[in-house]
Amino acid sequence: MARRPTIKDIARQAGVSESAVSFALNDRPGVSQDTRARIRRVAEELGWQPNSAARALSGERAGAVGLVLARPAHTLGVESFFLQLVSGIQEVLSAARTALLFQVVEDIDAECALYRRWWAERRVDGVLVVDPRTSDPRPALLEELALPAVTIGEAAPTGGSGAGVEAGAGSGSGGVASGTLSSVRADDAGAMAQVLDHLHGLGHRRISHIAGLPGLAHTVRRMDSLRTEAARRGLGADQVRSVVTDYSDAEGAAATRRVLAERRPPTALVYDNDVMAVAGRAVAAELGIPVPGRLSIVAWDDSALCRVTHPRLTALVRDTAGFGRLAAEELLAVLAGSPPGVRISEQPRLEPRESTAPPPAHTES
Repeated sequence: MARRPTIKDIARQAGVSESAVSFALNDRPGVSQDTRARIRRVAEELGWQPNSAARALSGERAGAVGLVLARPAHTLGVESFFLQLVSGIQEVLSAARTALLFQVVEDIDAECALYRRWWAERRVDGVLVVDPRTSDPRPALLEELALPAVTIGEAAPTGGSGAGVEAGAGSGSGGVASGTLSSVRADDAGAMAQVLDHLHGLGHRRISHIAGLPGLAHTVRRMDSLRTEAARRGLGADQVRSVVTDYSDAEGAAATRRVLAERRPPTALVYDNDVMAVAGRAVAAELGIPVPGRLSIVAWDDSALCRVTHPRLTALVRDTAGFGRLAAEELLAVLAGSPPGVRISEQPRLEPRESTAPPPAHTES
């Protein structure tokens, strides 16, 4: 087995003391610029890398940030959102020579326990927090630990689900605990307004929203926005409502079957991700319901799935990788000494395609 090069090896080859090597590699005064450059060149030639455990014990940075997903594992494999988000995060971190420590856990309690362990072991310099909850213990914990963090996605407004939401949707107030954590936010309310503008303009008056996990703040925010936008257009809870799922294709399909079996089924369906939208399209085909002849479909997140399905699905197009880049940039800025702040991501835009059209005249009479 090859032996890892040490500071002693670098000192021997560079013809300097071990303390000079330590000064040079840790950007400390005590050596000339020429000596510092020579030591670093020798270290690179030998393939030397700092020992992260030793750096942590000395109080230096770990050179890594953490990302934890507390979601059912079966919902992650087919959803493109997180892959795009992580690609954007990694793009920024890689350029900054910062590692991404990624882990999937079973629930929010396990996520909190992991943060405590990472903090105790000094494994990460900060964390990126996804899926803000309606009642979220993580911001207070991270402040208690003084662990720098960026929450990806703003918290839900106070006052959760109400009329028009299928049983099981949670509610409550969320948000960053105080002013010590940064956040990167998306305008879900504006996005939902675009969707309702499009469907209402086509003549749809019975619309069902196939939503995601009920405990997530953005799920509640989208459901609240749906009700607000529906009410602005004179549509009641008996016409426009949300049904919660776990984001999977199986539950998306099951929810689609339930709403299409109703006495007065919706003429338009809005899905919280691309996977559920494609599953819903398959259910409609199985039931002999033409899209968009009798049923219009909108996907919240655009992806290749939306563009290769027949008919192509109308979808909200947003720069998810850019969302990840923004979050990583904010965390690196905080680690470099900038004050925590709030950054707003680019506004999504609705891309109308062949899956949406006016409903048959008799269905909205």
